[in-house]
Amino acid sequence: MTNVELATGDRVRLPRAAEAVGIRVVLDRPDKSPVASSALARKLTQRGKDRRRQIMAESTRLFAERGFHPTSVSDIVTSIGVGKGVFYWYFSSKEELLAQLLEAAQLDLRRRQQAAIGEEPDPVRRIELGIRASMQWFSEHRDSLTLFQFAATEERFAPVLRTGQEIAVDDLARHLKDAVSDGRAVDQDAQVVAYAILGVVQQLARTFLFSSDEPVGRVADAAVAFCLRGLEG
Repeated sequence: MTNVELATGDRVRLPRAAEAVGIRVVLDRPDKSPVASSALARKLTQRGKDRRRQIMAESTRLFAERGFHPTSVSDIVTSIGVGKGVFYWYFSSKEELLAQLLEAAQLDLRRRQQAAIGEEPDPVRRIELGIRASMQWFSEHRDSLTLFQFAATEERFAPVLRTGQEIAVDDLARHLKDAVSDGRAVDQDAQVVAYAILGVVQQLARTFLFSSDEPVGRVADAAVAFCLRGLEG
């Protein structure tokens, strides 16, 4: 008998004779259908969900340290001690994996911003809290910042990044419009200003948190001071 981990995260014992007739090959065969991959993901056990999170966390680390192209699926599964079949249960390809890593990171960043803003009634204060939360998140997730930088150089990942950015712009634009309505900011194109603020925050994070390792509080203070002054016209 031999122990085999199914892609769900469960383990079963199979006769060694089963391997000889191709069961191991079937388990390790990648399913290239995104539809099938999504359908399987809906049936995950808790252990399977934990395994998927483990693959994503380890992939983030490896992609950031070695680069996306040099890192193979074999590198990923070897690092966590599973077979390729486990990887392909969750992801149809390395490219799909990176796309999901980007989506997950964008969602986590947005949740951090929302948690920091809470029920704050002052729209300008909401913008400040969002900027500070973003800087703190970037400081804590430098590997994800590296993935964002790489993905920006590859056209195939542009739709994922664009979708996340559009959501962030819409969130920020709502606060900006509230600030104008309250007389706290000059009346400007809210979307243009939102893109400008996001650009400043992202550039400062890349330059001073990622490259220079400046204290996150100091970088956040600079971002807040610059962006809020811009609201005054």
